[in-house]
Amino acid sequence: MKTRTLLSLFALLSLSLVSCVKDNVDVRNIVYTDDEYAAISTVLNLPNDRVSFEVSLPQHMKNLGMTPPAISDAKATLGRVLFYDKQLSRNLSVSCASCHQQDLAFADSKRFSEGFNGELTLRNSLALGSVANFKSSYEGGSTFNGQQQFFFWDERAHSIQEQSALTLQDNIEMGMDLNDLCQRLSEEEYYRVLFRKAYGTDVIQPALVTEALQEFVNAIVSTSTRFDEGISSVNGDPFRNFPNYTQAENMGRNLFVQHCSSCHGANMSISPEKVANNGLDEVYGDEGVGGITNQLEDIGKFKVPFLRNIALTAPYMHDGRFATLEEVVEHYNSGIKMSSNLDFRLRNGDGSAPLRLNLTQQEKDALVAFLNTLTDEALVTANRFSDPFK
Repeated sequence: MKTRTLLSLFALLSLSLVSCVKDNVDVRNIVYTDDEYAAISTVLNLPNDRVSFEVSLPQHMKNLGMTPPAISDAKATLGRVLFYDKQLSRNLSVSCASCHQQDLAFADSKRFSEGFNGELTLRNSLALGSVANFKSSYEGGSTFNGQQQFFFWDERAHSIQEQSALTLQDNIEMGMDLNDLCQRLSEEEYYRVLFRKAYGTDVIQPALVTEALQEFVNAIVSTSTRFDEGISSVNGDPFRNFPNYTQAENMGRNLFVQHCSSCHGANMSISPEKVANNGLDEVYGDEGVGGITNQLEDIGKFKVPFLRNIALTAPYMHDGRFATLEEVVEHYNSGIKMSSNLDFRLRNGDGSAPLRLNLTQQEKDALVAFLNTLTDEALVTANRFSDPFK
């Protein structure tokens, strides 16, 4: 009897071991042949295994009708390499990541970023890691009352692909002819391998370059903040106190909902407003959206940015004029300037003058404390978004 029992236990153990081995084999997904991996390993730190860029949204975002973008791992891997490659600039001096740094939520710490020839950009670099879902922002999944979110401070680009093409060719930023870029990349064996994996061809074309960049940026989704933890614990209701917040943080959240959410959104996932004049100046040298539409009513209007990871993305505003969150809060508290296009939400009751919140110092500190809860540490440290070059 004991012998039969031992044999049965041995058989079960053997089956378990076989199952574990089988699971390991199933999970492992070799991407490159030996020759291909040797080619890419000369310059890249990429594993010979599938790196997943799958986007998963928390339930409170799904309840808003948001849907995660369907990401191709091969295209996103290619996009990651392109994003960090200085070959995308005319003189090999800057990459996309030069102005969009992962540890800064893919923003820049300078008022104006330095382009390929040392010239400064005309506006502050927008954070790519500030939104909940870039793809849904222009395909309709992240809209509010029909408001679709576009790209750049003046929203002149209607997709990430268009934004990338304009940036690559910009005479200050990267200064690269797209056809010349494709020829340059075609000379690199590791790019021929990556394009074959992503597109089934090593004939590199501009549209494939910008699509791969778009695929990578679409995967940069911020969902792991203390705010997400808090709103999930109250069933997606941003108007209730969050149990994981301090008293000051909840005070700041309440003030934000009261004074700021009509533009930026109370749920940090959907923005009710796309562009607005927020009273930075009485007269605007940089006309913002008005410079694109040539409409007087659009002068001084700029993109209303999402605020995820805002504590990492200083300086602030389209021209980086505010160095700290405290300065931003004080602007809305006492510094709004009157102009003909000043947003109605930033005017006093009869619309004749700028709004003054008259917050106490405790309330201003509470707002800053709340904004600090929007940081996504997982995003800014994730290896799949890091520099793959050796």
